[in-house]
Amino acid sequence: MGERGGSSDGTTTRLLQTAAEDGGDSERKSSERPREPWKGKYVKSIVFAGLDAIITCFSLISSINASTRSSGHVLVLGFSNLVADAISMGFGDSVSASSEQEVIIEERKVTEWDVNNQRKKEQSELVNHYQALGMDCNDATMVVNIFTKYNDILVDQRMVADKGVLPADQEVKHWKNGLVTFASFMLFGSAPLLSFIILIPFTDNDSIKFLSACLVSALALALLGVAKARIAGQNIIFSAAVTLFSGAIAAASAYLVGWLLKHLAGLES
Repeated sequence: MGERGGSSDGTTTRLLQTAAEDGGDSERKSSERPREPWKGKYVKSIVFAGLDAIITCFSLISSINASTRSSGHVLVLGFSNLVADAISMGFGDSVSASSEQEVIIEERKVTEWDVNNQRKKEQSELVNHYQALGMDCNDATMVVNIFTKYNDILVDQRMVADKGVLPADQEVKHWKNGLVTFASFMLFGSAPLLSFIILIPFTDNDSIKFLSACLVSALALALLGVAKARIAGQNIIFSAAVTLFSGAIAAASAYLVGWLLKHLAGLES
């Protein structure tokens, strides 16, 4: 038993050493290891809910400022819209993630039936898939033959090859994603509105309050653009610039609509 175990370990070590030597040239071509993106269960929900919140809330502020120039209207409509959108976003994130998981589970049942009842066909298609990725026919056949010994692994590989989806994580709590999305939307969406509240004791000038909201929103968008770049492995300056540009376009469009409704359509406050 000990000799066989030692022989197996020695064979595995030799195979790994051979693979490392074969890949040595390609590793040496890369002088620097790429920077890893940010990881975490809720990073995506936090960043993208925050981006949506800032752009949505600031666009609303812009349209109200263009049509009424009343900070009272901004705060009432802004916070009402913020809470409603945050609930909608959080609930939508939870439901969509749960629905996606249920679809994957049902797809896996279909794939598992195909593997159990049409094994030769599924094995052949998996071999073709690996060959299409550049694997030698003999190597692809050997890999699939190994997978055939482990039915769950074979089913998972067919899911990836045929449907392009990974196995569903049964332990994921989708309500947590919804809660994180809600909290992120409320937190970042409040930033433009808080600038109005903070300046209430210091000035009654709505133009100054609106300008401060512009600055706070731009800063928050730039920071989230940096976070988005770290997640996706993009250029930080480019990502921040694109995020700021998208927010500026949305706010300018909302401001223009508010101005047109006030001056051209005659909807005076």
